[in-house]
Amino acid sequence: MTGSRVVALGHYQPAKVLTNDDLAALVDTSDEWITSRVGIKTRHVGGPDEPVDEMAAHAGAKALAAAGLQPAEVDLVLVATSTAIDRSPSMSARVAARLGMGSPAVMDINVVCSGFTHALATADHAIRAGAAERVLVIGADKMADIADWTDRTTCVLLGDGAGAAVVVAEPDGDGRPGIGPVLWGSVPEMGNAVRIEGTPPRFAQEGQSVYRWATTQLPPIARKVCEKAGVAPEELGAVVLHQANLRIIEPVARKIGAVNAVIARDVVDSGNTSAASIPMALSKLVERGEVHSGAPVLLFGFGGNLSYAGQVIRCP
Repeated sequence: MTGSRVVALGHYQPAKVLTNDDLAALVDTSDEWITSRVGIKTRHVGGPDEPVDEMAAHAGAKALAAAGLQPAEVDLVLVATSTAIDRSPSMSARVAARLGMGSPAVMDINVVCSGFTHALATADHAIRAGAAERVLVIGADKMADIADWTDRTTCVLLGDGAGAAVVVAEPDGDGRPGIGPVLWGSVPEMGNAVRIEGTPPRFAQEGQSVYRWATTQLPPIARKVCEKAGVAPEELGAVVLHQANLRIIEPVARKIGAVNAVIARDVVDSGNTSAASIPMALSKLVERGEVHSGAPVLLFGFGGNLSYAGQVIRCP
């Protein structure tokens, strides 16, 4: 049976870095206040000449180069984003045009912070159904454009960036596929706990509600993701959760029971980049050689809509 695997990764962040001290000049906050509450020290912020599709294309080009593929060889482009202001052309269509692709299918997926893991599952499903063979999956968000820079509880969280993965068809051989089965869902009655609403759109959230949900309800779901993949938590080589804030990442990772895994903590340097956070954090771990090729890695996204999606993949 045909399955899929991630063969290469890439990421991109704007050059401009916003420190906690920089934010203290804008709102009533401090480095100590931010660090103690969310664990973030810096975040990257894109300028007006760095739209979402440009960041996405940079990350996608790096992933394709690492995979040894030409853009024309891709037959499906999926971009997970919640910061695409224009309705059309979609971010995926714009990325395909920027990269000079042939005639791929293009689709945007908006599941906010868990967008990338939803998109990765969609790529796996498309390959298994015979609808695609080589897929470029990107998570990209420009959160600075939707930040309320007068709200110290939210503006300190957000950063910009993009991460990409190249997914190709591969026979399921040893019973442990390159991309394991997804476990996804949502809590519709609590969907307004994370919002991007209004004209112009602004990000807002019920921070305590999200924190309680994430730290109490998500660990058993993440363990079920491992169970579906046939991988025990202690076998994981890495855990890459949505980089929401350190006070969520560390207790959730601990409760999963991944005692031997490298835990991604890119949030400290990059802030919360929504759909970009998981592929960007994973790309950096691989680039630094912190996870060996073939190791099982848990990817688990959660957040906006109070949606979640996770799968275990084999590290490229």
